[in-house]
Amino acid sequence: MSNDLIYPLVDTVVDRFCSQILPQIHYKINTLNLESLSLERILLAADYPNLHSLELYNVDEKTAERVFS
Repeated sequence: MSNDLIYPLVDTVVDRFCSQILPQIHYKINTLNLESLSLERILLAADYPNLHSLELYNVDEKTAERVFS
C-alpha cells in the first residue's frame, strides 16, 4: 500500500549504500529515485553509465542548482 510519501534514508543506510553497495552495482543502474537529503551523496558516489532516468523528490531550487551546475 503506497501513501505517496517519500521518507529520507537514515545516514548510516546511505553511508553503507554509497560505500559498499553502489561500487558493486553502479553499472547496472538505469533508474534512480532520489530525495533531497541523499541526492548529492548518491550521485557523487559512482558513475552511472546506464542511467536513463532520474526522478527527484523534495528537491528545492537551490539544491538542484548546486548539484547540477
